[in-house]
Amino acid sequence: MPRRQYKRKQPKNDPIYDSFEVAKLINYIMIDGKKTVARSIIHGALDRLKKIDNDPLVTLHKAITNATPEKEVRPRRLGGASYLVPIDVREDRKLHLALNWIVNAATAKSNKEFKSFEEKLTQEISDAAKNQGEAIAKKLQVEKLASQNKAFSHLKW
Repeated sequence: MPRRQYKRKQPKNDPIYDSFEVAKLINYIMIDGKKTVARSIIHGALDRLKKIDNDPLVTLHKAITNATPEKEVRPRRLGGASYLVPIDVREDRKLHLALNWIVNAATAKSNKEFKSFEEKLTQEISDAAKNQGEAIAKKLQVEKLASQNKAFSHLKW
């Protein structure tokens, strides 16, 4: 038990789009504290989405809701054996998992098709909004594993 209570800091909304999700996405892409570089990448990707769709925030929000899992598995040890127990995902973890899967899927795309990370991220966000792509595949994989281990759901505490 910690001696002091820890209060998690929430990032401020993005000044241009006034969105919490955009601010979190900027923080997930940021490397070595270079926030202006990450901000320019995200804003460039959202500008590209604006050319494809009318409202990039609606597309981003739809991509996040499509990529959020409802259940995930956690290992529990009981009597020397380890069981994968399906549990409900907390709201803040849902956003974390969805954004991480979108960013990781964009990072894993090949450089032959796309020239910049902006293009990769734009493509992955638009794919996730259409219920396609690597982030959606990862979500389906996690939820399938949770449904396969439904028999151990009585072990959660």
